[in-house]
Amino acid sequence: MKKIIIQDNLFDMFPDFRREVIIVRSVNNRPSYKRIRKLLKKEIDRRIDIELDTEPRLLSWDQAHKKFGSKPRHYMPSIRALLKRIKSNPALPFINSAVALFNYTSLKYCLPCGGDDVAAIEGDLVLGIADGSETFQALGSDKIEHPQPGEVIYFDNITKNIMCRRWNWRNGDHTKIEVQSQFLVINLDCLPPITPETGIQARDELAKLLAEHCDAEIETASLHSGCRDVTIP
Repeated sequence: MKKIIIQDNLFDMFPDFRREVIIVRSVNNRPSYKRIRKLLKKEIDRRIDIELDTEPRLLSWDQAHKKFGSKPRHYMPSIRALLKRIKSNPALPFINSAVALFNYTSLKYCLPCGGDDVAAIEGDLVLGIADGSETFQALGSDKIEHPQPGEVIYFDNITKNIMCRRWNWRNGDHTKIEVQSQFLVINLDCLPPITPETGIQARDELAKLLAEHCDAEIETASLHSGCRDVTIP
């Protein structure tokens, strides 16, 4: 069985980090759905005036990225990039229902949220520190890249294929969630000032929405310094 693993060296750097996890075994992942569009649009309108330069939840991720040597205003954490995007254009493309729902959750709770198609992954799903030998093909690109040594990456530990570079900056193409995807892992990443309780609340709300709107079969888990891996059933 596959596992989701957070390496010890990440907790050495970020002892308060938590990753809330949703495992989806079956899902009706519609390419368009009016009820979800309305939910997402409502949250876009609510978040459009957020102050990007002073919001503590964004600044926390900026500091985390700087700590592992990245430049967060150039390689933006996903939540900052999402909020910046809706400021210039108050809309987001509807990729599919699952992606739209985790974008909604990301905006509502102001935290990074993303997911991958587990069927495209051979080994364990590992969040840890790159040695530079891993490979990355960005979403929508055919170019193969390598991470910087010391970079936080999310990767397949058998193929060494990176699912997300710079922690939550850019997703890989190989494991993208598509309409036909059925076996998903969705991650909600939490650093203070997001509390453990808020992270769990966000996870459970997203799980409920996936079950309600997408007929998803759901299991959830929490990864933190006291629980660093979980088996995917």
